[in-house]
Amino acid sequence: MTTTLITGANKGLGFETARRLVEAGHTVYIGSRDAERGRRAAEQVGARAVLLDVTDDASVTAAAKTIEADGGLDVLVNNAGVENRTPDGGVVGAAEVTADAMRAVFETNVFGLVRVTHAFLPLLRRSAAPVVVNVSSGLASLARVTAEGTPAYGYPGVAYPASKAAVNMVTVQFAKAFPDMRINAVEPGYTATDLNHQAGVQTVEQGAEIIVRMAQVGQDGPTGGYFDAEGSLPW
Repeated sequence: MTTTLITGANKGLGFETARRLVEAGHTVYIGSRDAERGRRAAEQVGARAVLLDVTDDASVTAAAKTIEADGGLDVLVNNAGVENRTPDGGVVGAAEVTADAMRAVFETNVFGLVRVTHAFLPLLRRSAAPVVVNVSSGLASLARVTAEGTPAYGYPGVAYPASKAAVNMVTVQFAKAFPDMRINAVEPGYTATDLNHQAGVQTVEQGAEIIVRMAQVGQDGPTGGYFDAEGSLPW
């Protein structure tokens, strides 16, 4: 049986991914920094809850020990993510962004992802078919954000796309370092979640599609790639 951990999974895309993978037969751990929310989410879909704050070394280490004691890990979905917004929900643009704001976003989206991946590498390397899915964004694509007249070009934020571009690079470098693993970055699309104050144009069911698909990729599948539901994306 495949055992999967999804970070930031008590709601939104992570929760829907958990629900779908449980249906597919996975033993799923819902990682949540709020123990009670994680417990309730896990109960709803028949998953297991694990306390996991991706920004905290001790929390991540404890979660790895818990999952190791339960038998190990086959699939890691790095889903936890944040975006800095103004009090009224607007995007913080280049004129307003500060180093502290950038650091806060990178702490979860990049350093948290690396922290979790590093902690769970020993377990993944023991798996017969290890998979890592890094939830990125279409805004991480330099080709997209420099294509005039497109929605990506018009996005004014700095911290979020920069953090997801870093996620793409981390994905590529880890995939080269561990060729026996399938490690890919995915773009769910502009999905209505709390991250964007429900402003997205598609449902979590639609957004989770590529995450679920890549979480189930076989050992003959792609690695070091960047995908949305339609196929490969330009870097």
